[in-house]
Amino acid sequence: MRRMLSRMRRSRTVRITAAVLAVLVLGLAYLLRDPSPVGYFRSAEAEDDFMAAYDEAMAELPEPDRTLDVRTDYGVVRLYHFEGAEPEAAPLLLLPGRASASPVWADNLPDLLQIRSVYTVDLLGEPGMSVQQRPITSAEDHAQWLHEVLMELPEERVHLLGLSIGGWTSMNLAVHLPQKVASLSLLDPVMTFADLSGEAVVRSIPASVHWFPKSWRDGFTSWTAGGAPVEDEPIARMIEAGMQSYVLKLSPPVRPSAEQLERMEVPTLVVLAEESGMHDAEEAAEVARETLPEATVEVYPDASHAVNGEYPELIAADLTEFFDRVE
Repeated sequence: MRRMLSRMRRSRTVRITAAVLAVLVLGLAYLLRDPSPVGYFRSAEAEDDFMAAYDEAMAELPEPDRTLDVRTDYGVVRLYHFEGAEPEAAPLLLLPGRASASPVWADNLPDLLQIRSVYTVDLLGEPGMSVQQRPITSAEDHAQWLHEVLMELPEERVHLLGLSIGGWTSMNLAVHLPQKVASLSLLDPVMTFADLSGEAVVRSIPASVHWFPKSWRDGFTSWTAGGAPVEDEPIARMIEAGMQSYVLKLSPPVRPSAEQLERMEVPTLVVLAEESGMHDAEEAAEVARETLPEATVEVYPDASHAVNGEYPELIAADLTEFFDRVE
């Protein structure tokens, strides 16, 4: 069944080229740093190009019923709210991967809204509608801005669903400030249970330098998505525009220690992609099972790092079963 779903979805994998996401958080950003303490667009023209691509990609999503700009100590964070089934139930908050922002969830929202209401967020310090205003220099800073966002939401508890670096961001919050976190669902999270692969590090370098040819960035994006073509997709164009136009000013992710994971009490679902190039999926699964013995850990056969676009129905089904157990 899973292999059949993989074949059916492979043609849509590109929508999730958000997979790029992860590795641009590496220290390369620091090697190319300049004096600015916060992320910024390289020029007004570059920002206009990205915003046009962002608007085009947002058109792939259902219409949100609310748009929120939440002020935190680190900047203003953009969220969108989509009302779904069981509006009184604790909602999902979706955290995207690097450079992909809210539109990366286009394939997932129809199925997720059958489960419950959803917020999406543009990560602070990334290209998107969130605006970084103060430096984010530690894992504690990454946790603090997201904690402040959750504290401003009206719901008492929120379920987090994070993809790639969004998975790390979710786990990092649960490790440091779990007060409003009802559960974690992590889709091929990077720097959480395994280090980045050497190939991912090497391949990310040309994608991280804005003056390298666009084809090099597209090549990396395609690699992360299992070789799917990326040139003509709105989400892929948005990601490429973000990589080209935005300068990141974020500390790299710090992998949680085994002790931190073992102390974590938040119910957790971990989905790893067997064919992910970001890390060794089997190694990550083993670490997750050892350090989070109560967690549900799944390895999806044939899935690439773009797992959310390849298996949206299966992810929604696994989430439904997970929520039935933890709520």
